[in-house]
Amino acid sequence: MRHLPQLIFMMIASCVAVTAGAQGLTDPTRPPGALAATAGEGGYTGGPVLQSVMLSPGRKVAVISGEMVVLGGRYGSARLVKLTESEAVLKDGAETTVLKLFPLVEKRMAGDLKKSAARTKK
Repeated sequence: MRHLPQLIFMMIASCVAVTAGAQGLTDPTRPPGALAATAGEGGYTGGPVLQSVMLSPGRKVAVISGEMVVLGGRYGSARLVKLTESEAVLKDGAETTVLKLFPLVEKRMAGDLKKSAARTKK
């Protein structure tokens, strides 16, 4: 019985230590830095953001800034005129806006990668 206060203290101290260490973990579901950045950090410009693309034989849908837009449908005053697996094209009169699902990723052919690697080795 005389060790009971010490045991309780040790249990509480270990719980606090585990909780404090968990706060340093990052959220694995958090979007990449470019999408999570706020306007004050310069990463986000305040325009529409392509969040998801769903393509099937019977339906083509984009999620733009939280709003589901079917191909040919409207997002604000613009119309969704083209949809691929990685981008959506909005047209508002003469203005065309291309939204990329992964704006910081550049897609290149495999042969191009081998050529650029060979150039850097020289």
